[in-house]
Amino acid sequence: MPLRLMLGLGFALHGLAKLNRGPERFAEILRALAIPHPGMTAWATTLLELGGGLALMLGFAVIPVSVPLGAVMLTALVKVHLPLGFSGVRLLAVTSRGAEFGPVGYELNLLYLVGLLAIALGGRSPWSVDRWLRARRRAAQPAQAAETSTTR
Repeated sequence: MPLRLMLGLGFALHGLAKLNRGPERFAEILRALAIPHPGMTAWATTLLELGGGLALMLGFAVIPVSVPLGAVMLTALVKVHLPLGFSGVRLLAVTSRGAEFGPVGYELNLLYLVGLLAIALGGRSPWSVDRWLRARRRAAQPAQAAETSTTR
């Protein structure tokens, strides 16, 4: 559950940041990266990260949400971060304003991808909407079977 919460929070906050700045600004970045349909892709990515992040935190539709979120991370890894090397932290200087960092490598993308894989393979956690829904369905099945047998 802690991993699911952290990944979900990370995705949701990135989606919220894109929404607050305006997906049109993200579309400019996608256009520069030669991503097809940048306007539509920017909105889809923004909503996926925000909604998918919330779904992960709740433990709702974890596997169906993990696949497109993984695709977003893989795209960012290949199109942006791979040429910058592995390191997710590149300290350039420490000034009176604090630490200044350079371009970020693909380390965080890999962590997100491995995290998504781990929660998808880990199954339903005890504190998840998916587990709660499954328990409700199982509880309803005997009642439905009893109704069917009494109506015959």
